Amino acid sequence: MDIQILPSYGTFLDPLYDIIITLLAFVYVALTIFAPMVLYKKGKITKFQARKLVHLTAGLAVLVTPFFIWKIWGTVIAGTLSLVVFTTSEKARVKKLKELYDAISEDAEAELKRPYLQGPFHYCVAITFIITVAAIFFPSQIYFAIAGILIMIVSDTLASLFGKKYGKHPINISWTKTTRSAEGSLMLFVSAFILCFGAFLIYGYLDFGTQLHLNIVQVIIYSLLTSVIATVIELISPSTWDDLTIPIATTLTIFLIVWFYSF
Repeated sequence: MDIQILPSYGTFLDPLYDIIITLLAFVYVALTIFAPMVLYKKGKITKFQARKLVHLTAGLAVLVTPFFIWKIWGTVIAGTLSLVVFTTSEKARVKKLKELYDAISEDAEAELKRPYLQGPFHYCVAITFIITVAAIFFPSQIYFAIAGILIMIVSDTLASLFGKKYGKHPINISWTKTTRSAEGSLMLFVSAFILCFGAFLIYGYLDFGTQLHLNIVQVIIYSLLTSVIATVIELISPSTWDDLTIPIATTLTIFLIVWFYSF
């Protein structure tokens, strides 16, 4: 396990490189959060569509993490997003944050003691936790963290939408108080495999020099393993907590399996 927090910068330009990437990531995050809000206010999209747009795009900012010299900058990006989302509430003093709450909140969130964006906050906390752990404990294998995050952002959403529309074979696990479908789970597995394959191929196989190299067999095996793990975790997770359980448990499980068998 390659524990690393703040490696030495080689030249005085290296910190500037990290700062520029961070600023570009913040610009991207601002666009992905506030563009759907503006579209909703203009009546171009529904509240549901605005929320899904934010869900599908904002978290992708952390895809730049492997390219940082100080990988912990990924935590700065995700942590800042977490803080913004937590302070976005029905009674927010900042006008834009209140407007954001009005644009993407759900009815269940309005019933909370302090109405805020609970689902998106869990989403941000999960990303922050995963990126922080990856940056410290496996900075040369951050593709595992990226795979877990992509599954949460894309696959879980696709599984939910596909299951609601085409699900004909319900799967009930009583203690989760959640009904899944075989069709939705299959969609999660297939889409997760595609996303994992892409993440491991781009960051591991193509080898930009920032991550531990993977051969094509490893790319395929790791993609299959990660997809299976994510599908099982999604099945046994309550729907209100899957934004936390799917990415965190999937990332840590696949990393620990690979780490254990590397000895």
